[in-house]
Amino acid sequence: MKILLIGGGGREHAIAEGIKKSKHNPSLYALMAKKNPGIASLCEDFFLEKETEVEKVVEYAKARNIEMAFVGPEAPLAAGVADALWKAGIPVVGPKKACATIEFDKAWARNFMKKYEIKGCPAYEVFTEEKPAHDFIEKLGDVAVKPSGLTGGKGVKVMGDQLPDLEAAKAYTSELLEKGPVVIEERFIGEEFTLQAFVDGKSLVFFPAVQDHKRAYEGDLGPNTGGMGSYTDAGEILPFMLPEDLEKAKKIMKDTVKALSEETGTGYQGVLYGQFILTASGPKVVEFNARFGDPEAMNVISLLETDFVDIMSAVVKGTLGNLPVSFSKKATVCKYAVPAGYPENPEKDSEVTVGNIGDASIYYASVYEKEGKVYTTSSRAIAVIGIAETITAAEKIAQNALENLHGKLFFRKDIGTAALIQKRIDHMKELRG
Repeated sequence: MKILLIGGGGREHAIAEGIKKSKHNPSLYALMAKKNPGIASLCEDFFLEKETEVEKVVEYAKARNIEMAFVGPEAPLAAGVADALWKAGIPVVGPKKACATIEFDKAWARNFMKKYEIKGCPAYEVFTEEKPAHDFIEKLGDVAVKPSGLTGGKGVKVMGDQLPDLEAAKAYTSELLEKGPVVIEERFIGEEFTLQAFVDGKSLVFFPAVQDHKRAYEGDLGPNTGGMGSYTDAGEILPFMLPEDLEKAKKIMKDTVKALSEETGTGYQGVLYGQFILTASGPKVVEFNARFGDPEAMNVISLLETDFVDIMSAVVKGTLGNLPVSFSKKATVCKYAVPAGYPENPEKDSEVTVGNIGDASIYYASVYEKEGKVYTTSSRAIAVIGIAETITAAEKIAQNALENLHGKLFFRKDIGTAALIQKRIDHMKELRG
């Protein structure tokens, strides 16, 4: 079987590896904006092109007689790549544009949740003008401010975090309003977690819950990033969660898939990502994404025991409910090495070499290859994953791997450590009273 993967980041490297492990021995092709050496090494052939160039994507897929495609990132979904491939007779794991709107238009997503009474929605309003937006900030008193469109996971700012006070929230709102609509909503207090699922339009297959770490520096300080690392426990839930927290989050995602079908007239086929925050009153929805998270994809795909291509086929045929899907009962810790100075002033074009990384897996993200050497760009460079019986053991494997990557790199040492996880557990105990 000939499979096309669209996208060239760390998430896509993990997807490529999942596809290549299949017992069906698929021929893998890739279309990516920059040559990812990890993906390129797994492919029969690859094409360097902007992933949002819809006609070029379809042209390449047809020329290579592609039988099934997987869209990794959000931008091509927002551009309608899935719609165009289906129209050309090529089934796609990745929702059509109407369903993907749940990620790329945050105002639409909140209004949709409100319309269908999907639980976990905050008090919010959508604004296009400054004065009413500022008045609403005063009224709520503690807010999160979000640009309505795609921002690569870096546009949201919250009070008590990146926004020290009401005046800072107003100033950021004014700045965003120059570019488009802004969503202002109540700030939830709690611990964030991610729940991801394969969806075939009706049925959902859930991965274990993951916790991502957005902040650049240790102790959860500094600016937001695309994600500095993430972990799973040896089971479905995280150490600070209760089983009922997971069941409530699953119900929200099931209700969302059903409502999307009703709202758009088309089934959601692909990966749905729920970003939740666990509060004293249960899980609330921070946002939905229409694809795997990065780094969270690397944690969960590495635990998958069921054949990846069988799952892809079930997603596009609508038969996911008939496929038993299983995961290895192990813990994972993923950590990103990023260019020195990231995210504000990253050192670009710096060579990276890989030493002895032991038992860890490695995924290339935003790097490029030139004359057999790997160099950094301005974004996250290389992710490493440790897999073991416990989070502590997995963290040691990942940390050892990071210390054997050589170059002008920076990383967080605290992700997956007992001290940071205990901090999360204590925080939730305190909130729950």
